[in-house]
Order: sequence, then C-alpha cells, then structure tokens
Amino acid sequence: MINDTKITLRQLQIFLLAMEQRSFAQTAKSLGLAASAVSMQMTNLADELGVELFEKEGRSIRPTPMATALAPYAEKVFETTDAMTNMAGDLKGDWDQRARISMVSTARNFGPHLIQAFQEAYPDKEVEVSIHNRRGVISALENRQADLALMGRTPRRVEVDARRFANHPYVLIAAPTHPLVRFRKIKRTDLVPHKFLVREKGSGTRMVHDHFFLDHGVPLPNAQQIGGNADIKNAVMAGMGVAFISGHTVALEKQAGKLCILDVEGMPELRDWFVIRLKGAVLGSAAQAFSDFVSANGEQFMDAFFSDLEF
Repeated sequence: MINDTKITLRQLQIFLLAMEQRSFAQTAKSLGLAASAVSMQMTNLADELGVELFEKEGRSIRPTPMATALAPYAEKVFETTDAMTNMAGDLKGDWDQRARISMVSTARNFGPHLIQAFQEAYPDKEVEVSIHNRRGVISALENRQADLALMGRTPRRVEVDARRFANHPYVLIAAPTHPLVRFRKIKRTDLVPHKFLVREKGSGTRMVHDHFFLDHGVPLPNAQQIGGNADIKNAVMAGMGVAFISGHTVALEKQAGKLCILDVEGMPELRDWFVIRLKGAVLGSAAQAFSDFVSANGEQFMDAFFSDLEF
C-alpha cells in the first residue's frame, strides 16, 4: 500500500551519509551541496518522521537512538531500488534482444524460413515464435504477448501500424481428378453447382470465398466448413470438394501433383502480407530490426521462396 509520505530518496541518501560522517558540513562537501541545504533536508525528514534524528556535539553531530534504529530501513530502501534498477536493466536487455513474433496459420509455410533468414542476418537477436488463427494473433498483440504479427489482413477493431511486405495470392484448388481441372477461364456462375470446403467465419480465406461470389451478385455455393488449412487441403486431395486457399500454403502439394490450381476468372486474388504492431507500440531493438528486415527484404524473399509456384 502506498501512503502519502513526502520522504525522498535524496533525503535518505543524505541521512545515511550524515550517519556515517557525523558532520553536516562534511556530508554537504561529499554531495556537492551547501551545509544549510543538508541541514534543511534533515530537518524536513525529521518533521516527516516525527522524531529527532541528530543532536549537535560541538562542530559534529550525533545520531539519536531513534536515527540509529531507523538507519537499517533506509538502507533497505536503497537495496530495493538497486535491485529494481538491476532488474530493469536485465529486462530491458532481454526486451531489446528478443522479438516475439506471432503469425497466422496461413503463414506457417514460409514464416519460419523468413525468421531464419532474419536470424542469419542478425545472429545476436532472439526470436520467439507463436502460430495461431487470426483471432489468436490479434489477441496476442492486444495482450502484449507478441511484439509483431505476420498476417494477411489488418484488424478492424484494433488500431495497428501495418507495413506491407509482399503480395498474398489466393487461389481455387481442386484434386487432379476433379472435372473442373480440364476447363479454362471458369466463370463464377459455373462454380455454384460444385461443393466447396470453407474455413470458419471471420478467417481471411472465408472472406475471400464469400466476397468472390456475393460481390458479383452470385449466390454462395453449397459449402462444408472444415477447421484449418491443412484439413482443407487433405479434404480437397481426397476429392471432397474445391476450396479457396492462400497460394502460399499449397506450393508443395502442387509440385507433387496432388493439388491443382483452377483457372478461374478473377483469380488469383491478390491481397497483401503485412508485418503489424499495435498503434504507437514501442519496439525493442530486436523487434524493430525484424520489422525493418521484413519490410526491406520480404518481397524479394517471397519471390525467391515461391519461385516455382505459378498461378
């Protein structure tokens, strides 16, 4: 509990030094103060405590028994402030040298590689990584559990500073055996009779799906909701339906011939990847270095990383 005491650290510093030197004049000289200033500070401290602290003894001073009893408490105050200062230094060092990065699950295919590229450029910096769905990433930012986020659509209800670093293509995928694979320039209306697999409401992928049809006055097709991107890819490969998905999540499956990207009007839909922090948030040196690195090198990295992926 904090009371309304007016005792200052400066007063306690003078008090302990005066206890040691037994002279206000010598104490003043040691601290670069006037003797009258030292005497006034000790008078104010004594008034605040309601006790006598020093008695005159010729040109010297003598601590009272009350002062001798109180001195260990003053020493403990400085021990505590020293510990607090040391802890602050340790925490600041850790804060400066560690970047906490949260990324949406869609970014898990390239995000760790991007972080590895950063750590090769900055071997003295540490990176702590977490992967969540969109809501989880936003929550990590809001609760200060993450310094930065890699995500494809900026939050609406949370104010952020967002730096774009690359294109984010969305595509429509199907199993190689799906009848739509053999067609070119497929129209939106031609897709309606086919079964779709979708993510949960609120996900970036679900928004692409809904807007692709509704923004052009086309009714939504029959769809089955499936958990995450990995589950959707497996379901599509099994022939359960077609799905919109981030092109950056299907590179390996496309190269292996297990998935096909359909040739559909208006696709791929190009969005953006962002590195995001809370509006006005102060970053440590490691987090700031990561944000700058991604902004400067992200597009080149993504072009090289997905060089074999054609849409």
